[in-house]
Amino acid sequence: MRKATIFLCLLGWPAAWCQSEAVIEIDAAKVQHAIPRTIYGTFLEPIGHSTYGGLWAQVLENPSFEDNLWSAGRIRQMLTERPELAESSGLGLPLPWQPLDAAQGWRYEPRWGDAANSARSLLIMALPGKQTGVRQQVYLPVHRVLRYTGSIYAKPVSGPGEIEISLRKHNRPEEIVAKQTLRPEAGGWSRLEFTLEIPNGAVASREAVDFVIAVADEARVLVDQAFLFPADNVDGMNPEMVAMAKALRTPIVRFGGNYTSGYHWRDGVGPMDKRQSMLNQSWGIPEYNHFGTDEFLRFCRLIGAEPQIALNLGSGTPAEAAAWVKYVNQKWNGGAGGLLWELGNELWGNFQIGYPTEARVAERTKEFSDAVRKVDPRSRLIGTGQDPDHFESWNAAQLRNAPAAFNYLSTHFVVRTADVEKADASPEFVAQAALALPVGLERQLRAMKAQIEGDAKSRGHVNIAFTEWLFSGPVAKAPMYNNLGGALCTAGFLNTLMRVADFTPVSDMTGLIEFGGIWQNKGRVYGVPAYWAFRMYSTADATKLVETKVRTGQYDVDEGVRRIPAIRAVPYLDVVAALNDAGTKLTLFCVNRSLTEEIRATVRLSGFTPASARGQQLTARDLYSVNDDAEPEAIIPVAAQVNVTAGEFRHAFPPESVTVIELSR
Repeated sequence: MRKATIFLCLLGWPAAWCQSEAVIEIDAAKVQHAIPRTIYGTFLEPIGHSTYGGLWAQVLENPSFEDNLWSAGRIRQMLTERPELAESSGLGLPLPWQPLDAAQGWRYEPRWGDAANSARSLLIMALPGKQTGVRQQVYLPVHRVLRYTGSIYAKPVSGPGEIEISLRKHNRPEEIVAKQTLRPEAGGWSRLEFTLEIPNGAVASREAVDFVIAVADEARVLVDQAFLFPADNVDGMNPEMVAMAKALRTPIVRFGGNYTSGYHWRDGVGPMDKRQSMLNQSWGIPEYNHFGTDEFLRFCRLIGAEPQIALNLGSGTPAEAAAWVKYVNQKWNGGAGGLLWELGNELWGNFQIGYPTEARVAERTKEFSDAVRKVDPRSRLIGTGQDPDHFESWNAAQLRNAPAAFNYLSTHFVVRTADVEKADASPEFVAQAALALPVGLERQLRAMKAQIEGDAKSRGHVNIAFTEWLFSGPVAKAPMYNNLGGALCTAGFLNTLMRVADFTPVSDMTGLIEFGGIWQNKGRVYGVPAYWAFRMYSTADATKLVETKVRTGQYDVDEGVRRIPAIRAVPYLDVVAALNDAGTKLTLFCVNRSLTEEIRATVRLSGFTPASARGQQLTARDLYSVNDDAEPEAIIPVAAQVNVTAGEFRHAFPPESVTVIELSR
């Protein structure tokens, strides 16, 4: 019956007949090409809470009491989520600080021109016999640490100079959890350090508390730059995020994104207390400059990755870019140079600060390339290319430079999977269209390669670097990075990357922190399902792609995701096989795109005789299941039983699943 089903499928019978059976033929003696580790690169950008409020462990927002750190849209969103902040702003308090006691009214004044850090400080004026202060709602990782350390700048103006730093129950100021009294020196600014120890059980995991700065008895004190760190921070970074990033074994981390076009690297180096808070213009959020070049390089060392930095080709200059390259080289690998540097980010978009036009991009790219190569002749440069669904004209302009100006041409694909052409599309249609995208992307990448190979001077000298990729919903019933559907998209795209690694040897998943990677919410750290799918691949010992043929059911997509709406012959079962360098292991990477059917596959091997096998599998109760702070490991890989014989075995792949099978000689 199974053979008959496969035969009917191959003859073109409906896909429903074909989904449940497959034949996988692997010839391990036929190596196609190497799979470089660099296809498992990741991406880090100050967006959302990826750095501040994420990787960077400092807890407080707007620690320097500044204004103009959020765009109007972001302020509107903040006030919608927390309407009580509107009253705080009316009292002269900077967002998101609140009064300790709103009934006291106007006891605050922003001060320009007298600040320990950046442009502003805040004057707190206590009432007679009472405490007056400011507070900020925070979530602390009390599940792992109860000790918190910090510092604050203070300048007494009049009255008693004492400051009380405390943690209190949220909206219950009378319930103090931990406190310390500080005594600043008279006559100027003092930097004061403190430690707050939370009693065991006093604060529950995921419970909000208020961090409070208070003065009393008519004291008037200026305060500025308050820091609060969990005592277990690793060089200022969240230890859980560092550990999970290290476990991913990503070989490169891209430091880039839209902010690149307005980022000036010197703002993020030097003494922390002197770094200025400013608006991240691209995302309408604060850039405190606390996580700068040195912090990024330290993070790379902690997780065993190399830096891949995007240079500012928007508002920056060639001299500024060259100086950054020189600065990094002096601090990395003994000054040997040769790192990956990206010449700008998405310069084709008018949302990039100072974007060049298509007519000017080649010239500007060459100017920066020449400046960088002058200080580091070994540098490996990535020119800004266009997205794989509309690349021809822009890439042709850039290829006028190649290969003198760059070694790679970048491409990005950050897609809203719910944005389909079909009217009134069902969730099932949206899901099938989204899961097909890696197939369409592979075909587009091969078209990009053909354009490069058609240029005589570029042929064999320029490759593709896929420096951003992400599958985003952004609705509940669509595959996206935070649910199982996004994990299937991720695994499918990693299969594509292995197949095209001979000409697309560099890739960076969006992003290492947040999006498809590691998240923090209410003090809890977790990986989304896409993180776990990526980790199943990036930790596998698989470096040489071998010939793999799969006979399986297929489906067509029409009016699908607008970026690539028509994708034909999408296999329900997508399989890639690869050897390790020693030839002792053969790994199968398998994605079942069927929404309803288990696929029972016959696996036939040649050129490799397995003695043992182990498998791991990622699936869930439905395509839209998620991990979150309440259930951080609801969806993680589990062991999958694999029974092998010498040259052939059977395995059943559950619907909507990712399976990795490692065979050992």
